[in-house]
Amino acid sequence: MRFAHRTSELRSEGAYHVLAKATALEAQGQSIVHFEIGQPDIETYGNIRRAGIEAIESGHTRYTPPAGMQMLREAIAEDAGERRGVTFASEQVVVSPGAKPNLFFPILALVEPGDEVLYPDPGFPSYRAMILVAGGVPIPYSLLEEDDFAPDLDQLRHSFTKRTRMIILNSPGNPTGGVLSSTALEAIGTMALEHNCWVMTDEIYRRLHYLESAPPSIITLPGMADRTIVVDGFSKTYAMTGWRLGYGIMPSELAQKVGLLITHSTGSTAHFTQYAGLEALHGPQGEINEMLQRYRRRRDRVVSGLNTIRGVSCRMPQGAFYAFPNVRETGIAVDRLATMILEQASVALLPGTAFGTQGEGNLRLSYATSLDQIEQGLERLSSFFATLETG
Repeated sequence: MRFAHRTSELRSEGAYHVLAKATALEAQGQSIVHFEIGQPDIETYGNIRRAGIEAIESGHTRYTPPAGMQMLREAIAEDAGERRGVTFASEQVVVSPGAKPNLFFPILALVEPGDEVLYPDPGFPSYRAMILVAGGVPIPYSLLEEDDFAPDLDQLRHSFTKRTRMIILNSPGNPTGGVLSSTALEAIGTMALEHNCWVMTDEIYRRLHYLESAPPSIITLPGMADRTIVVDGFSKTYAMTGWRLGYGIMPSELAQKVGLLITHSTGSTAHFTQYAGLEALHGPQGEINEMLQRYRRRRDRVVSGLNTIRGVSCRMPQGAFYAFPNVRETGIAVDRLATMILEQASVALLPGTAFGTQGEGNLRLSYATSLDQIEQGLERLSSFFATLETG
């Protein structure tokens, strides 16, 4: 069977691959601790669930405008603008079924075959996949573990060429939990201006941080509003992963093009889901803070526990709900090590290479799970690594 070249390098996301293996082991009676899936372990907040149910019962199950209901676009523009200290118009907002279309479609709208797109490595694997499907040339830039996974700015500066069309940022980041500082963003903004390229900033974890103030956004810097695409959504903040509700904010002319791509692909986002999104934005926000405090406790326990294991070191994540421990001392390639941990210790986690070649030497654990599961997982990991030493 012959397939188009654009699909030749597409691979499944590592988390789904490991989840399938872990589920198969569970079906055989094995008890698995799940650290592989980046998904809140709580139900969607009650007020949001009720809003979705009421929307269905009220008949809000129809097509909507491709870019989203006007009142939701207005609410997103207001909320996102207030949280970043800038002003957005509703015409800049494109609502989508999940955040991924707003990662993918602006790339399709802007990147010609042969154009280069810079993306973080280790980073979310869909970035590279989307660049390739668009015919672009993916150019990875390194994140420095010794600098809390900040970009290597010297390398990044030399990665820009006359073919650079876009740079992708992710802060707080998956898989590292790193947050880009104002200093780093200013340097990147200067590079983008000098090379007249676009910036896509994936801020899906922006409200899940452990800093005194919200992580900075590059769109607030001088000259960046006309060349920046902000991607965000409801999945992580409001525990709405299965509702599939995301959005992009971009210059209105680009938003029109992205709206056309949605018209001819997904058509629109589910009607009732958008009403749930309205309630998420307008309703009480206290549960988010409570959830974040739970994540903080879990993060602290995971990091302290990992750092007591011989051969493992883990930096403290500043955002999201991932730990990215260094396991280079084992001398075992992380693809093999992650498989050994699943099969021998019954702990499902991801090799850092699921996020790019620079992830070699690291593992990714999601701590969006209970403290009981975390304690059990740490105990199993400690025993496993002790066996490596004696074996």
